[in-house]
Amino acid sequence: MVWEEFVVTKCLVLDKKDNVAVSMAPVKAGDQVDFSGGENVVAIDEVPFAHKIAIKSIPRGARVYKYGEVIGEATEDISAGQHVHVHNIRSLRVRR
Repeated sequence: MVWEEFVVTKCLVLDKKDNVAVSMAPVKAGDQVDFSGGENVVAIDEVPFAHKIAIKSIPRGARVYKYGEVIGEATEDISAGQHVHVHNIRSLRVRR
């Protein structure tokens, strides 16, 4: 019998409107990520401490919510469990 290491990492969802959570510890790809309400996702990517992880799928062009506020727009389709950062979202605060 082969036993796989199964790591559970807690993430914080700051508002019920949010589609991302904040990692409370470094997350490795394959870790189970638990967040409020007993829900969870499996991490697709490594997510550094205090970075964002998608808790549901976010289509390209959709708004990204953190603190219940829009913090950006997805520049590509983002799957639940994927690291959310400057490589796949852009700010809507300043547009030129």
